[in-house]
Amino acid sequence: MEKPLIGVLPLWDEGRQSLWMLPGYFDGLAAAGAVPVMLPLTADPAALAQLAGICDGFLLTGGQDVQPAVYGEEPLPLTGEVCPARDAMEAALLPLLLQADKPVLGICRGIQFLNAALGGTLWQDLPAQLPSDVVHHQGRPYDAPSHTVTLVPGTPLHDLLGTDAVPANSLHHQGIRNLAPALRAMACAPDGLVEAVYLPGRRFVWAVQWHPEFNWQSEPSSRAILAAFVQAARGR
Repeated sequence: MEKPLIGVLPLWDEGRQSLWMLPGYFDGLAAAGAVPVMLPLTADPAALAQLAGICDGFLLTGGQDVQPAVYGEEPLPLTGEVCPARDAMEAALLPLLLQADKPVLGICRGIQFLNAALGGTLWQDLPAQLPSDVVHHQGRPYDAPSHTVTLVPGTPLHDLLGTDAVPANSLHHQGIRNLAPALRAMACAPDGLVEAVYLPGRRFVWAVQWHPEFNWQSEPSSRAILAAFVQAARGR
């Protein structure tokens, strides 16, 4: 059977003015049976429509902060670097993917953008706005867990993993504040922060706040999430 083609949103290096990619995204998807390809950074409607037709699934990667304007707020002093080109591309691409019922997996920034684009809001800086003893921005090694997340019973992620909690490696300073009306929570951190979501009624629209691209080799739950995504894309 032909392997599904997964379009991976590009990472942007502002200092070098260049596109780049973490190998863990590609390696994890390839190990799950997909052919990953990095997409161009574009908001051109014709190009995005063509990409939406060609690719079997889409991975919304990590990266810079989502612009607060996406969720109707002004930036706070502790909001970090943003990438307007990523925001514009994803804002134009996401409706095409939802209309075509393409499988989508969001990671870190991916869960944040998905929530903001569908009408939710974000904490612009967790340490300042939601102080917690939970380590949401760990240091190296990035594949080591910094906390656990509790899975919500009856959700697709709980059904997939068959457990009530999994370890999470955490590298973010923003997070979901108000959950988008269309999304449902699938996992939460010990301080209550939503760490995984899905969009009911779609073949596969999931997102997690942690980083399977760093720990898929050592963490079975991360491999299972990537495999479920690739399987959904294989179903076309």
